[in-house]
Amino acid sequence: MSKIDLIDSNWVDLVFEGKNKEYGAYKLRKNTGKRNIWAIIIMLAIAALLGAIIGVNAIIEASKAQEEISADVELSNITKKEVKVEKKAPVKIEEAKPVEKVKSSVKFVPPVIKKDSEVKPEEELKSQDDLNQTKTAIGSFDVKGNDDTGGEVLKAKEVIAQPEPPKEEETKVFDVVEVMPSFPGGDVALQQYLSKNIKYPVVAEENGVQGRVVLTFVVERDGSISDIKVVRSVDPSLDKEATRVVKSMPKWIPGKQNGSAVRVKFTLPVTFRLQ
Repeated sequence: MSKIDLIDSNWVDLVFEGKNKEYGAYKLRKNTGKRNIWAIIIMLAIAALLGAIIGVNAIIEASKAQEEISADVELSNITKKEVKVEKKAPVKIEEAKPVEKVKSSVKFVPPVIKKDSEVKPEEELKSQDDLNQTKTAIGSFDVKGNDDTGGEVLKAKEVIAQPEPPKEEETKVFDVVEVMPSFPGGDVALQQYLSKNIKYPVVAEENGVQGRVVLTFVVERDGSISDIKVVRSVDPSLDKEATRVVKSMPKWIPGKQNGSAVRVKFTLPVTFRLQ
């Protein structure tokens, strides 16, 4: 079997011997070897380029993987390190030091009226002569001291009790309650009180001013009146007189909520009418 030579073109002359070589087929066949060489060169170049690209990518991927591994190693080293927590020194609370040198003292007993059988010996009231004769100091306790010259007399610690804050029900002002506040004697007594105590202002009477002044006030838990306000005015002189009369009213019967006296807001119209 003969070998095929892709470069040698002598076979073309044998094929076209005695034929028209100016025909395009001859030239085409004659240049076949050159075309084969260029095709091989181009294919090798493309293969080399592809190999180079693949190699560069492999190198890049390998470097990234190496960086990730090193990062993981560093992170594991960090997590393995012990976290040191600094402990602060505990705050020392100084306690009250006991008195080392105590002077002897006799308990002062305030005078209290009791039966003789109920009085204990240590609670008997010392006479003035007994107090003058003894050199022992008078204190809050009966104490046998260890240094009557330079010692201190034991004193009782006084604790002042703080008043409890007022409850919400004691300070809250209700508009409506189970038992509304009322004037002593009822509404009839209230109207009689107003008619007897109202003095028609001279200025308003001369100018023919009349009308109804509406006031609001708070009936306190003890029945007293506070926070008087004019919510509907007619004339300054009439407003002033209505406020005066309401302020001078006797204590009311306070309102109740859940059985307890509470603060209640009350509205009262005062009518001024000329005869």
